[in-house]
Formats: sequence, C-alpha cells, structure tokens
Amino acid sequence: MTMFERDFDALLPGERFRTEGRTVGEADIASFAALTGDTHPQHVDADWAADSRFGERIAHGLLVLSFAVGSMPFDPDRVVALRRIGDAVFKQPVRIGDTVHVEGEVVETRPIDDENGLVECRWKVVNQHGRLVVRASVQLVWRRAAVLEPILI
Repeated sequence: MTMFERDFDALLPGERFRTEGRTVGEADIASFAALTGDTHPQHVDADWAADSRFGERIAHGLLVLSFAVGSMPFDPDRVVALRRIGDAVFKQPVRIGDTVHVEGEVVETRPIDDENGLVECRWKVVNQHGRLVVRASVQLVWRRAAVLEPILI
C-alpha cells in the first residue's frame, strides 16, 4: 500500500515517497505554450534560445511543476484537493528529453475539521541526473476516514 492509499490518520511526518518519471518532449512545450499563451522565445524559438543563457530551448517552469503534480498517484477517495503550492524555486533548466520525477516528504499533518485534514509536503523535482530542478512546499486536503455510525439493534 502506498502512502497515497492510506487514511489521513495513518500518515506520519517524515514519510518519503517517489513518483515515476516523465520525459519532457518538444510537443509538451509547444502544447503548453499554446494552452497558456506563454510563447517566450526561450521555450518556443530554437534560434533565439541558441543565443540565450541556456543555449537551447527549455521547458516552462510551470510545465515542469504541472508534470510533478500529474505524476502524483493521488487516490481520489482520499486526496480531495491540491490546496497550495508555495515557495516554488526553479533551480535548473529542464531541457527537451529530460526526465523528471518527484521525491517528496510529509512535513506535517493536521486536522481541518471532522471530515478533512491538511497534509503538508516538501517536493523536490529531480532530473535523470539526480539534479534538483524545482523545489516547492505543497499542501493537500486529505479526506479523513469515515466514522462508522453504531448500528442499533
């Protein structure tokens, strides 16, 4: 059973998890640019990007963060919502052909109400060379285990 298949009350600070990797393709960058309207030449113009600081086109930082969210094996019966992504820092460029995954840790859990709890995690998005490309603090709203009503006979 993975962490994401467990009830809120069974989660412990310090628990670690790792997602599967996802490779960034040229079509991903083009689609993200079209979807968001972010057509900065660093992402979409090979000639312009060749003379840039990075020497080539790179993925949008928010595309990489979106890949991280998409790689999480959230159980929809438990994880209600992604509440906050904070303190995101983009450390290294992600190039076409790079494969990224998330290495995460539960930092804190606390009840919100009788039905939900808040799970705060620290995410490191890492490339195929083990280099940190993004770090962020993430809060998830997690459904608490249903309290069973006593059966009266």
